[in-house]
Amino acid sequence: MHRHGYQGRKFGRERDQRRALLKGLATSLVEHGKIETTLPKAKELKRHIEKIITKAKKGDLASRRQVIAALSTRAAAYKLVDEIAPQLGGRTSGHVRVERTRLRVGDGAQMAIIEFVDDIKPMPKKEK
Repeated sequence: MHRHGYQGRKFGRERDQRRALLKGLATSLVEHGKIETTLPKAKELKRHIEKIITKAKKGDLASRRQVIAALSTRAAAYKLVDEIAPQLGGRTSGHVRVERTRLRVGDGAQMAIIEFVDDIKPMPKKEK
């Protein structure tokens, strides 16, 4: 069997389920800054979130709307565009890292932590 033309992992799910999975993982990563998942999911999420971060760094209205569509909650989208993206401004790519961790107890699956490379500091709240 040939190996060219296979882009992305399927995870034994249909397209809609796969999209929902990546959307949920991306939202969790933005909200928490670091998540633990299986290695293949982390690797696929890395591809997915890099594209979203690039759009968030652009910052114009159209890009902001694409980020809102790519994440599950508006709060996560606003956090990415307004707080996280400006802190990642110095990089063109490689905003997240995937580190292997343990083997999952139940089935021995290789787990991994995916997190932002730069230390993301919460923005100070504006006082009224």
